[in-house]
Amino acid sequence: DGSSIMRYYLAPLEGITGYIFRNAHTRLFTSADKYFSPFLVPKPNSGKQFSAKEKADILPEHNQNIHLVPQIMTNKAADFIAMTKALEEYGYQEVNLNLGCPSRTVVTKGRGAGFLSDPETLQFFFDEVFREIKIKISVKTRIGLEHAEEFQDLLSVYNQFPFEELIIHPRVQCMYYNGTPDMETFAYACQNSKNSLCYNGDLFRKADFERFREQYPKVPAVMFGRGVLANPELIGEIKGKNAMDKMRFRVFHDCIFEAYREAFQDDKKAMFKMKEFWYYAADMFTASSKYAKKIKKTKSVSTYEETVAQLFDEQELIAGAGFSKKTE
Repeated sequence: DGSSIMRYYLAPLEGITGYIFRNAHTRLFTSADKYFSPFLVPKPNSGKQFSAKEKADILPEHNQNIHLVPQIMTNKAADFIAMTKALEEYGYQEVNLNLGCPSRTVVTKGRGAGFLSDPETLQFFFDEVFREIKIKISVKTRIGLEHAEEFQDLLSVYNQFPFEELIIHPRVQCMYYNGTPDMETFAYACQNSKNSLCYNGDLFRKADFERFREQYPKVPAVMFGRGVLANPELIGEIKGKNAMDKMRFRVFHDCIFEAYREAFQDDKKAMFKMKEFWYYAADMFTASSKYAKKIKKTKSVSTYEETVAQLFDEQELIAGAGFSKKTE
């Protein structure tokens, strides 16, 4: 089916796809070829490269048998270089620059997708970085701040540098995750990029992937985010290996919940993390909305556990389901 040459990645989702999620995922389901860490932010004046939380996330012993690419969020070349060198000491062979995060607080500081507003400064940034850094550098980018037309200038900057790959989420920053990806601009990238491409955006189900694959048979990699959070066996289903089953889903949930409890030493805090899990996962079950509402509202760990047990007992997985966009 030709999918063997395809590479499948898991996107970095802040607060969700940390090492606890990655370990459970890779142990129970078909692994991604690369996992990207939620972004690391340089703190140049603190004397420390990583916060305690960041360090825990990228420690090699927390990521055994996981191909992890640390993602860095900054618009200062010197900070990017210093952090990359610190990551190299841990044995990392590739780092990724976040030029995609659409969050207001990030963008107003000129980071994430905010950095895209100034292609000239971006070019100086990469000039400096590529002079200093010898390991692989990839970029995760949006196509602009407000208009898809911005992408032509951005691509002409990217084309001047030997990136490991260019991961494109074809939305502009101001769309956040709304609307539909701009496939016309992605097609432009396919025709004009000198770097290898990876596509990211709204691949929630196997059918979405197959549609994409038909239209872009030559793109060598895709990145899933919300699709794998809803259906952790999505990559396996695409490869024709395994279908999702309820038993493994339950084990996955319990593994993550347990690990959070241990990490936080606080059951309530762990439960609030699991509410994010259900924001995605509830879409996989029949008649899940009343359970999802109850999970969202509860402040008690025992009610949480009871509701989750009921959902697993009383409902079934929906074949071919995936993340559904929420209208909130």
